[in-house]
Amino acid sequence: MYIKKILVAIALLTVVAGGIFSYYTYNLILSPNTSFETKTKTLFIKTGASFEDVSKQLTPFVNDITGFNWLAKKKGYAANVKAGKYILKQDLNNNEIIGVLRSQNKPVTLRFNNQERLENLAGRISHQIEADSLSILTEFKDASFLKEVGLNEETTLSLFIPNSYQVYWNISPKQLRKKLYNEYKRFWNADRKAKAKAIGLTPTEVYSVAAIVHKETVKAKERPKVAGVYMNRLKKGIKLDADPTVIYAIKKSSGDWNQVIKRVLLKDLELKHPYNTYQNAGVPPGPIAMPDISAIDAVLNYERHKYLYFVADVQNFGYHKFAKTLTEHNRNSRAYHRWVNKKHILR
Repeated sequence: MYIKKILVAIALLTVVAGGIFSYYTYNLILSPNTSFETKTKTLFIKTGASFEDVSKQLTPFVNDITGFNWLAKKKGYAANVKAGKYILKQDLNNNEIIGVLRSQNKPVTLRFNNQERLENLAGRISHQIEADSLSILTEFKDASFLKEVGLNEETTLSLFIPNSYQVYWNISPKQLRKKLYNEYKRFWNADRKAKAKAIGLTPTEVYSVAAIVHKETVKAKERPKVAGVYMNRLKKGIKLDADPTVIYAIKKSSGDWNQVIKRVLLKDLELKHPYNTYQNAGVPPGPIAMPDISAIDAVLNYERHKYLYFVADVQNFGYHKFAKTLTEHNRNSRAYHRWVNKKHILR
């Protein structure tokens, strides 16, 4: 009789212990375990991160990190950490958190435009993905790749079409380069290539002219007209005489890319430099900046007219006055220089 009571007691204790264990396990797996007030919390897990690294990152955002660690090890996540961008929502349980970290790497929207140099582009991109600017720049400048795609150090910037791209935060520089090159090929479709050929320019030359057009006017609707001036000058064998190329030449020759030049002086036009279109005929060796798509298409679809000159319109800021003759242009130019002098813009 005594033994029977002991067996019953043991059985009851086993049931109770099992119930407690089941309840504890249920809480570990299915009870909410997040601890933040915002609707979501974003985790960026670096390439090569260990499970301990992930656990430290996650600690401020969960109530019970010990329970998470236990379940993560049981489910094999601790041995299979994946880099990327992960978004946690409020009230996720440990099982759901592990599910997110295991398979829900979210892309980021990569954006870039108006970059003056490849170095600026690499820096801009590095602020949006995991890779650092040096590793990105190294891939972009890879000599064997440039040879393969028919570009060189001066023309490399023309490979990159300013836009928004969906990429994974942990994308490697080589994978990024491949993606952007594929986008370049997609941009230069049969229609755009045919238009470039029809106006006697290569896609790289179109990009370079577009960079000048972009710098000359911020007004997208005026860009085809400005592009028409440069195309007219190219057809006639007249030097482009583009002030933005002089500014670029000054910066490149001095190595000071941070200087701000609001006014091009007569002495600047004498600068002997490959990018100075007051000294050299034809399209510059490469783009002086990254043009908007609107500027690229403005060159491909430039306005047909007979204008050869233009200068800023001081009565309609942001726009320009166009001229067919040098006499007319000089008259417009004098009005502009009077305004500049009145404003005391010396450089």
